[in-house]
Amino acid sequence: MPSFEKRKSTGSGMVPVAADMMRRRQFALLAASVAFSGCSESATSSGAAGGSAGAVSGGAGPGAGAAAHAGSRANAAGDSAANGSAGEAPAGGASGGDASGGRGSASGSSGGGSSPVPPSGTKSKKRGIAYNELVDARDFGALSSGVSWWYNWGTDTGGASAASAREKYAMDFIPMVWGASFNDEAIVSRLTSDPDIHYLLVLNEPNLMGQAYVTPAAAAELWPRVEQIAHTTGVKIVGPQITWGNMVVNGTSYADPVAWLDAFYAAYEGANGKEPRIDCLGFHWYDYGLAAQLDRLTPYGKPFWVTEIANWHTGDGDAAIDSVEKQKRQMTEMIAICETRADVERYAWFTGRLGESDEDVHFTSLLAQAGNLTELGQHYLGLPFHDGSP
Repeated sequence: MPSFEKRKSTGSGMVPVAADMMRRRQFALLAASVAFSGCSESATSSGAAGGSAGAVSGGAGPGAGAAAHAGSRANAAGDSAANGSAGEAPAGGASGGDASGGRGSASGSSGGGSSPVPPSGTKSKKRGIAYNELVDARDFGALSSGVSWWYNWGTDTGGASAASAREKYAMDFIPMVWGASFNDEAIVSRLTSDPDIHYLLVLNEPNLMGQAYVTPAAAAELWPRVEQIAHTTGVKIVGPQITWGNMVVNGTSYADPVAWLDAFYAAYEGANGKEPRIDCLGFHWYDYGLAAQLDRLTPYGKPFWVTEIANWHTGDGDAAIDSVEKQKRQMTEMIAICETRADVERYAWFTGRLGESDEDVHFTSLLAQAGNLTELGQHYLGLPFHDGSP
């Protein structure tokens, strides 16, 4: 299996895990508080004005104990983070996207077998996994009793066809347009080839260097293309996948997700005379205080997909997540929040397993050897879920 470093692409090159973890430890993921409407009700909802969230942005700033996640974000579909806006660090890479509809059945390594499709209502429809090496039938079988969907930061599954995974394991694949450079026709072709794909994830952490890193102005400029893809194919737009980052453009910080979103809304509205279409807002979180972080994003009037979730808190003595028991306690709390909040439509734990050369110091892997769950993985699949999950 390739190393974790090799799977984290920035478009212009690979970022070593240690460097990415160190960078993330420099930024605090803060809490505040503040309200929502539904994504599943309509594919064309526009929600509340982004400017309304500006009131909560003033108190945000850096603090101790930032989440330090390494982020296995494969640019697998050729969706690079390249863009030419002032103040951005370009992240080059191939454009084009993968228009294929999947590559055969979920076989992966030798030996695996398929598990029966779980009966309807026996697992959470919200519960997913963010993992770009989910290709082995044995891993699908291990996860299928409690995981309903997955994504891999690309437009193609990398192994099992999406249709095969739905049929055999009752697991949906959700494609992603990772960065600012993508082939519109290829994305449309990919989506229309599988009419059972109903969502498209867009822009992975646009305010974090090493990820999509797209300025609010550049994102506003490309957003009509995303809207056209959604209009043509009927999918719903889930994104951007926002988080606390490190973007500074011409002296203005967009590290706070509210600051980035407010500027994005303003730039889009200034150019188009209306609000951008966002059906669901993506969010990533790796620390304590998930509920408060979601609360401060509710003025945008969008339901959430928490597309990366774990607790990688470092330092602060006993608060550090340095054992599987601590991670299990945090998982229990975070998943309960996601399951019981009506404004959280889906969530995805990060991740399946780290690379062979990477030490899982925060105990976040759900998978051990092929087809085997870790202690945390067993805990994840066994957590209660809300019967009314969408």
